[in-house]
Amino acid sequence: MRKIAFTLALLCFCLIARAGRVVTDSIYSKTMNCHVRFNVYLPDGFDQSADKYPVVYLLHGLTGTHTDWENLGNVRLIADELISSGEAQPMVIIMPNAGHPDRNNHWNGYFDMPGRKYETFFFSELLPAAERKYKAMGNKAQRAIMGLSMGGGASIVYAQKHPDKFSSSYAMSPWLEPTDALKGNPDRKNKFYYLTESIADNSAIRFIADADENTRQQLRTVKWFFDCDDDFLFDSSINIFRLYKAANIRSELRIRNGAHNWEYWRTSLRLALPFASRSFTE
Repeated sequence: MRKIAFTLALLCFCLIARAGRVVTDSIYSKTMNCHVRFNVYLPDGFDQSADKYPVVYLLHGLTGTHTDWENLGNVRLIADELISSGEAQPMVIIMPNAGHPDRNNHWNGYFDMPGRKYETFFFSELLPAAERKYKAMGNKAQRAIMGLSMGGGASIVYAQKHPDKFSSSYAMSPWLEPTDALKGNPDRKNKFYYLTESIADNSAIRFIADADENTRQQLRTVKWFFDCDDDFLFDSSINIFRLYKAANIRSELRIRNGAHNWEYWRTSLRLALPFASRSFTE
């Protein structure tokens, strides 16, 4: 009995010892004239290793923050399990803040808008500073992007605009265009209105529909995955998959039962991290 208890205790210790951790950091943005917070998942052994790591940018949804994937999405536990099992390689996961629960009076969104240039900040300030500090390899072959809903749409658009920077893009229930349920009121031009305008201005669907052959060729260097449930954003995911297929750009489409919620996205993350890991190249 004592031997069994000792074995179980040793197993628990080993599991704890192999655990990664999530830290909270911030960067001052000259572009936006404010501090922007972000969470970072660091795999087990990060502090002791001199090695550099592949990096994943994991984006939250509308009214969310940089803490969502840790507090609601179980990112640390899921990443630990996948790395421990060998389904994903050790990686750094950066989760930037681009939102607030009050969507009408506070900014949400990953694109440049009047009074807030988040996309400019992301590529010119956050990406180089965070990758330098957290030992990311800092190249297309070892960089991926993914996200849910608002962040899922942004993960597609960012990779469309910058195919030289990402090896893969994994979109979970992506918000790709304004809908009846998510549409700003032009008579009330608050921050949510400008967000929905930015979604329309940065349409991932229009981007691929209008892409010339040179652009299509660049997009073929990215691995694409569209993961959607039968919710109010279902049709746009089907549309973009069809447009990619018509453009001869290989992509994967996964349709699963579920809803627009964290139960669905936690399952998505278990698929997304191995997909990113398989897409990393030397």
